[in-house]
Amino acid sequence: MKLIIGGYCSGKRRFARQLYPNGYWLSAYEGKYLKDWPTESSAPSPLIIEGWERWIEADLMGNYDVKQLRTEYANQLDTYLAHEQASQQPICLILLEIGRGIVPIEAKQRALRDLNGWLSQDAAERCDEVFYAWNGLVRPIKTIG
Repeated sequence: MKLIIGGYCSGKRRFARQLYPNGYWLSAYEGKYLKDWPTESSAPSPLIIEGWERWIEADLMGNYDVKQLRTEYANQLDTYLAHEQASQQPICLILLEIGRGIVPIEAKQRALRDLNGWLSQDAAERCDEVFYAWNGLVRPIKTIG
């Protein structure tokens, strides 16, 4: 798997489109849900997944257990990795960097920030390639193989 991480409007999507011009986008910004996969993504094109912070935020709306949610997201990453290995179709994760700056006062906002950070760490651990986007510049920060 590949991971592209960076701040808002940093060039992540543009880079993903360069890598996979015919990719299938599973995007929270387009109203899709993480649970829509794999039924919607059975096409033999690369899968690009974005909008994780929105899915995390939605999961935090009710009663929540941060440790349980982290485990659920890590399990989802393992499912993607297994699918990629079995199908030989690339999967690209796009994650928003929200861990810099002021720590929010509200507990749920801190939980969103923390879960997104842990998800980023868990994704980076599983991915063969990790890229960081900043001001339209994309640099590899991890390459295996």
